Amino acid sequence: MHSARPEGDPKVRRSGCQNAIGFEVDLSDSDGHARCHLTIRADHLNSQGILHGGIIAMLLDVACGNTASAWFDRDEHPLVLTLSLNTSYVAAVRQGRVTATGRATGGGRTLAYVTGELHGDDGTLIATAAGVFKRTTKR
Repeated sequence: MHSARPEGDPKVRRSGCQNAIGFEVDLSDSDGHARCHLTIRADHLNSQGILHGGIIAMLLDVACGNTASAWFDRDEHPLVLTLSLNTSYVAAVRQGRVTATGRATGGGRTLAYVTGELHGDDGTLIATAAGVFKRTTKR
């Protein structure tokens, strides 16, 4: 199992969204795949009692964006912008821990193509994503 360090990864810039939702980003594996972990709370659920689709898309965006950044430069971890993110919802989840994982599939000097999967702690596939990310020099 992959786990994020409690203090977070120093390469990852914490955001207000990360603080509010409570997810952690994990860049510790040498495979270049970024992971985003979330322990589901009641305030993450929609009116039907399942993990909100917007939170699912956000977790996939974070995992895929950090994977794209690492694909460009694992040491510098440059900023990237999401140009597109197509998300497919496969199954519902109500509780436990979920992990989004990004995998770079190609790219060039300024664009990276990344796929992502969100799994429940029992291995169930919750959602998939495919995105295009642009490297930016703005800090």
